[in-house]
Amino acid sequence: MIKGLRAVMYPVPDMQQGKAWYSQVLDVAPYFDQPFYIGFAVGGFELGLFPDGQPGISGNRAHWGVDKIEDEVARIVALGATIFSAVQDVGQGIKVAELLDPYGNIFGLIENPLFDPKAIN
Repeated sequence: MIKGLRAVMYPVPDMQQGKAWYSQVLDVAPYFDQPFYIGFAVGGFELGLFPDGQPGISGNRAHWGVDKIEDEVARIVALGATIFSAVQDVGQGIKVAELLDPYGNIFGLIENPLFDPKAIN
């Protein structure tokens, strides 16, 4: 039985550079740091970095929860991301945006007042 999102992994060409950038974006140090994989704990989920693979926009898309999406977009763009898809109100108070990390991966954000963290299992 699938229980829901646990980890989203992004390929990066330089693990140390990727670790430094994502540490700033997430405002947390990785809990797992090896040459083959770096893992960050993010609100009960995991954002992972790995050295193999081709960064880009054709892979999986995950949207990480935020409270004030406009503020987070501005903060992450200031750290070196670029806007792929600007903030959009998709209805019922839910807003989404997609940024490109410095490696070309899509880093999605979502402000969702309907998200219930108690439903995570």
